[in-house]
Amino acid sequence: MSELLTERSGAVVRLTINRPEVFNALNTKVIDALVAAVTDAAQDPTVRAVVLTGSGEKAFSAGADLKELAGMGADRAREVMTSGQRAFRVLEKLPIPVIAAVNGIALGGGFELVLAATLPVLATNAALGLPESGLGLIPGYGGTQRLPQAVGQRVAAHLMLTGTRLDANRAYVLGLTPVPPIAPEELLTTATGIAELIAAQGPVAVRAILHALEVGRDAPLDAGLAVETGLAALAIAGEESSEGIGAFLERRPAKFANLEAHG
Repeated sequence: MSELLTERSGAVVRLTINRPEVFNALNTKVIDALVAAVTDAAQDPTVRAVVLTGSGEKAFSAGADLKELAGMGADRAREVMTSGQRAFRVLEKLPIPVIAAVNGIALGGGFELVLAATLPVLATNAALGLPESGLGLIPGYGGTQRLPQAVGQRVAAHLMLTGTRLDANRAYVLGLTPVPPIAPEELLTTATGIAELIAAQGPVAVRAILHALEVGRDAPLDAGLAVETGLAALAIAGEESSEGIGAFLERRPAKFANLEAHG
């Protein structure tokens, strides 16, 4: 049985972490498979978005597989953490959006995976947290860096130092997701609908926006604005905008070509 299921529907690829017996815990095999799958998706010019979820109704992912981590020496642990951070960074920097459909718990590495996604969508039964301090551990897949960016330094400190979980409503209020919590039975339909909506936009424009967001995350404002200016100028002069503007003026839906058609 595959630990990562892949499905394709139109321009959207769905990836499902498939270890429900251990609440979709993340081991090295799953993380490696995830990196390979999102890389393949990004290299396919006909794929425009990814939906990532967990198998079953109880968990998106309960985090790192503690059986794999138990008893590790510091050198080996450093290798594992570095590999995981690189993997999540690949996902974060992907030139197509990743929609995390969070069903049930997303704890530890599972929450860190959500934080690395482009856009989380939460079921009403979702619960998110970084409980590592209660195990004598700290987040190791980017949580100490991404969570403060998402919710602010003090809220992030409180969550990590106490191990407190966020329910879906609180996560929405804090801005972790722009989408109000969704009934579990409607979660995948909603997440896929968002992915399909993005897939209907200009694929060159979507990739340019994601690149501008990535640069702007850490760059000074002036540097980010310079990147935006260059990307916006290329978009205005590009074939894709000719179709988009033409469709708008003619009051018809735009028909954007796949990336392969852009050379």
